[in-house]
Amino acid sequence: MALCEAEKTFVLHGVEENFRVDGREREDYRPIELETNIVSHAFGSARLRLANTDVLVAVKIEVDVPYPERPKEGKLEFFVDCSANATPDFEGRGGEDLAIEISNSLSAAYKSPEVFDLTKLCILKGHKCWKIFVDILLLECGGNLYDAVSIAVKAALWDTRIPLVKSVTVDGNNVDMEVSDELHDCQKLDVTAAPIMVTVCKIGEQCIVDPNVAEELCSVGAVVIAVSKDKFSTVLQIGSGSLHPQTLLECLQMGEKVAQRLSEALTETLSEINPNKNQDVGFLK
Repeated sequence: MALCEAEKTFVLHGVEENFRVDGREREDYRPIELETNIVSHAFGSARLRLANTDVLVAVKIEVDVPYPERPKEGKLEFFVDCSANATPDFEGRGGEDLAIEISNSLSAAYKSPEVFDLTKLCILKGHKCWKIFVDILLLECGGNLYDAVSIAVKAALWDTRIPLVKSVTVDGNNVDMEVSDELHDCQKLDVTAAPIMVTVCKIGEQCIVDPNVAEELCSVGAVVIAVSKDKFSTVLQIGSGSLHPQTLLECLQMGEKVAQRLSEALTETLSEINPNKNQDVGFLK
């Protein structure tokens, strides 16, 4: 997508007047639709549509061996796949750098034990643990990928069920474990503190959230802020522009405020979803 100077000026003036091209104010999000439990063979799944941005997340689990330096912890890994149908920019290997950048940002955001407690995934210290694979597929790109991905990941982890281990037997170097065969004999992951990412863009002299594609092209600089409760779990600068320290502070303040509002809306929405039934829920309209 390319914008002429007149179109960029139109976007800039709209942001200055706090009335963006789609009618939103600077701190408003576009309508969000969320579905959970939609991939039958996954342990948890979610699909999120943020206007024209479409993200699918599936969670898989397997038994693994803990890292030697962290014998009491399980493992959590993120994989991002940019579908060639999402945007022409992803044809060939065009989406690889973006996929790596998003997966690395998620790993950094979930690194702290205050955000996601990996000790809950330990089965037997130093021998067995659960390894969680979070597979993310970008189906369509309509701007603001980081925010959409973070919300979909949190919803998919909320939907995830960990099988209940009934017994563990140690015989020398051999470890045998018995997993319950009951479908509903499982435990949920605690995602209360799981981070929400908010992308804050600087356009002209103002900052906005949830930029669409046109606004991303007009941005002079942007940061992605991952907020867990009232703390920052990571801050990432994206794009080629730079930000003044005072502008960065304003971005952090706006990102924290918006993330809190977004997290509350997501928590309320997830609490209304029946985990045994596919549901499509919209919020933040």
